[in-house]
Amino acid sequence: MAAVTLTIIPFFTALCLLSTVSCRMIVVGQATEIADVKANKEVQELGKFAVEKYNESLRLWQQIHFNGGDEEVQGQEKLQFEEVLEAKQQVVSGTKYYLKISAKTKTENDVPKMFSSVVVVKPWLRSKQLVHFRPYSSSSSSQ
Repeated sequence: MAAVTLTIIPFFTALCLLSTVSCRMIVVGQATEIADVKANKEVQELGKFAVEKYNESLRLWQQIHFNGGDEEVQGQEKLQFEEVLEAKQQVVSGTKYYLKISAKTKTENDVPKMFSSVVVVKPWLRSKQLVHFRPYSSSSSSQ
């Protein structure tokens, strides 16, 4: 039993230290900047995923509160993903991505707004989960 444990620990530790986005070593538990975010297809896909999940939750909220009506609540309009502007990652049980996303609504005359989002990815479970999504403020990027 001890031999199996000693064999698994170094493998798991090495696996946790590798970053899935930037392919460089990072410290477990510490949030680190992701370089060249605009060219990083995986990070941009995570931003798009976050906006899609936000829109799904908004649609569900509207169905519950307005009996399935299509009317949009002021300040609660669907967003159109523009791009991820900044990103950090943190190795936890999976990888947690802190994203600063640019998105807009149909009525904003092409003026995008900034949103803060956290997405957790667990590739061994083929899982992506939106943890939070809200308007961006400088205090929401403190990670």
